Amino acid sequence: MSNTFFELNRRQFLRHIGVGVSASLLASQSMVSAWADEDLLGNNTAAFTKDELPIVTVSENSSYQQVAQTNQCIAASIDTRLFASSNVGSNEARNKVALQRVACAGFKVQNPEVVSRQYLRFAGTDTRRASDLQNIATGAIKAPKLLLGVRGGYGASRILPLIDWTTLGRVMKERGTILAGFSDVTAIQCALLAKGGMSSLAAPMLYSEFGKNNPDQLSCRNFVEALSNPRLTIDINSAELTNPKLPTILANKETQTITGTIWGGNLSVVSALTGSEYLPRIDGGIVFLEDVGEQTYRIERMLYELYLAGVFKNQQAIVFGAFSGTGEDSYDKRFDVATVVHQLHKLTGLPIYNGMRFGHIAQKASFPLGATCQIRANLTGGYQLSFLDYPTINASAINVEGLWA
Repeated sequence: MSNTFFELNRRQFLRHIGVGVSASLLASQSMVSAWADEDLLGNNTAAFTKDELPIVTVSENSSYQQVAQTNQCIAASIDTRLFASSNVGSNEARNKVALQRVACAGFKVQNPEVVSRQYLRFAGTDTRRASDLQNIATGAIKAPKLLLGVRGGYGASRILPLIDWTTLGRVMKERGTILAGFSDVTAIQCALLAKGGMSSLAAPMLYSEFGKNNPDQLSCRNFVEALSNPRLTIDINSAELTNPKLPTILANKETQTITGTIWGGNLSVVSALTGSEYLPRIDGGIVFLEDVGEQTYRIERMLYELYLAGVFKNQQAIVFGAFSGTGEDSYDKRFDVATVVHQLHKLTGLPIYNGMRFGHIAQKASFPLGATCQIRANLTGGYQLSFLDYPTINASAINVEGLWA
């Protein structure tokens, strides 16, 4: 891809990958999948899996195939429900293959009809989308073991006032329910933690990952690892996903082992919750942030919004994941993510850990949000995150290869 990609602003970037462009400009779903799978940065570890791709009708010669019910699949036994809090996923073939894959992997989806809803750009009206979670809070529907997000995009913030988060958190704790998603689902995860005191899982979603022509196998394996390992650890030895000019650990003094509740998610969504009751207020917390397609000045503006609102006060550290597709500043190319991170470090004085393998990228490492996290530096200049106190699923009930069958 030419260097012009790095000169795009956010709107141009999204238009560049097809967002907002008439679906008629795309010949077939295979082209959409090519965008979803293509390495836009020329680095396989940082390939975009942008969730806001255009929806088009699948042609008769589409490359989507029904998942073969072979010995690769196991009996679906994990009680699973979907929640569609944001964008519609209106590609019927993509929804179908995603549902087949999660069933093949052992997840028994109780409400597959959720994927067919649509109201405007959303996966149903606000009330219908809220009901995916509110019916569990009221007891109208039994809490499942897994609540799997369908996709991100936009819309989750609209339904926050329609859900009894305190009761939902209590019910999920009693059942040991795991809510999984990322991107716009950050709003759901923050509200669940802030008002319900319940953890969730930063992880791939049904339509966004498991419905792709070729799901990323490492992301799928890491998803299952986070679902089933009660003592998950993640090692980071490079800051490249945040910015290659940054050190892996940015600190004023030798870093000590830090233990606290990790929270956050997508920066755009977290900053949009500033001042609301849905943003967690955790003493001694560890803030995690990532984003995609945002110009550098917008990233800094959102971080300043959090800083000026006092969000970083009483926090122990900041962990940055991937900042993909930021491009170059049109006024001065030196103003990049590295500059922004150094400025935030100067403002807050907090140690900043860069390069966490999560965000709108391929090969992401799923991990719990709202759980206890311990961060310790290693001997090679990197760091390790260890997680405790979050619900898990028995690994023997999951067939990871089914997720990309």
